[in-house]
Amino acid sequence: MEWFTADQYWLGRLVFQRALAAVYLVAFLGAALQFRALIGERGMLPVPRHVERVPFRKAPGLFHLHYSDRFFALVAWTGCACALALLAGADALLPLWGGMLLWLVPWVLYLSIANVGQTWYGFGWESLLLETGFLAVFLGNDETAPPVLVLFLLRWVLFRVEFGAGLIKMRGDACWRKLTCLYFHHETQPMPGPLSWFFHHLPKPLHRVEVAANHFTQLVVPVLLFTPQPIATAAACLMIVTQLWLVLSGNFSWLNWMTIVLAVSVLDFGSTAAPAYSPAAPLWYEAVVIAVTVLLLFLSYRPARNLFSRRQLMNSSFDPLHLVNTYGAFGSVSRVRQEIVVEGTADTKPRQESEWREYEFKGKPGDVRRWPRQFAPYHLRLDWMMWFAALSPAYARSWFGPLVERLLEGDRDTLRLLRHVPFPQDAPPAYIRARLYRYRYTTWRELRETGACWERTYVREFLPPTRIDSPR
Repeated sequence: MEWFTADQYWLGRLVFQRALAAVYLVAFLGAALQFRALIGERGMLPVPRHVERVPFRKAPGLFHLHYSDRFFALVAWTGCACALALLAGADALLPLWGGMLLWLVPWVLYLSIANVGQTWYGFGWESLLLETGFLAVFLGNDETAPPVLVLFLLRWVLFRVEFGAGLIKMRGDACWRKLTCLYFHHETQPMPGPLSWFFHHLPKPLHRVEVAANHFTQLVVPVLLFTPQPIATAAACLMIVTQLWLVLSGNFSWLNWMTIVLAVSVLDFGSTAAPAYSPAAPLWYEAVVIAVTVLLLFLSYRPARNLFSRRQLMNSSFDPLHLVNTYGAFGSVSRVRQEIVVEGTADTKPRQESEWREYEFKGKPGDVRRWPRQFAPYHLRLDWMMWFAALSPAYARSWFGPLVERLLEGDRDTLRLLRHVPFPQDAPPAYIRARLYRYRYTTWRELRETGACWERTYVREFLPPTRIDSPR
């Protein structure tokens, strides 16, 4: 079938595949380095306890068959190895079916991880990586030109990412409609980056222009993805520029990078990117791609209906394989930033004059003089959930108590998630407490005078002094 493939997307496919492999690598590396403290056998939310409650049909994956920390580590590091192989172009050295199987491996492995990740993996970019990774299985290699149907499905994912985010904003916080959300967002976002302070201090009229441009990019430009070239390429380029602006403004894990990866698949590099000879696609390959397309279009009904629902869901999966999902971000924006500060003391009986030493997290604000760092696309899962816990203790109900217990025990794996631990591992604190502070960015004058990028004010107690035998 001559219509089945599109030669002009050879280079776009190549860049897309290598970039997606890089995101896979970051995702698996984060899982390998953080899982023991979060979901390991002695973690805050252990996988064995989770798989006892959740049946395989609702969260399919390898860990329903067997779980041990060694096996999880094997899965995560195998995912890293597969991602490195794909990044190096190993799929192009295999026959078409072999390349497809190689792309299937990291998808199965990461699906297994995400489906037991619980709270720590409850972010939209997990499903976005899985949905995109599944489509990558059927995108082909050098034995055939990129199939048109898979390219269309990738645009359908990109459309839902951008259009869903735009709609959730317009239906959500009124500040998006008033163009004022960026008066607060750069200060109150989950994990500021090294330039976020400067973004916050941009003139308010420019903030309003940014919001208006964001609405245009998310509500108008996505429709242009389905128009003829070069309009679709221009729309994708505009999305890439917008996402790079967001990359500079904060740490949003691999959400922005995945959106860029999807936009790359839209780019038409013209005949210069196509090989002189384009092999025809095998019949079996055409049949598989058509069958997968029909399946995904059928599964798209509920996500499509959700886009136009007054009760639009944000970042939800409608099937346990995360094949077709709904996306969105920052439907509401906090006006005030609050942070939980965790402290410990060696005193066996806490008194007013006791010395309390502060634990420092790697990414979230703590020391007012410590400038935020760039971590994205790497995802610091504990730091992100600490931001949610500061919004409401309900977000921390399942894991904050276990976190405190492990700090009191001097648990090695938990301490590795932190930037600074004020107590030796073999001499943990006698008591832990948590206090809630209001954080705000300093002004230019305050920054020059104090060298601090934050100013904080005590709000209230979040957790009273607690020891290992205290009731939770």
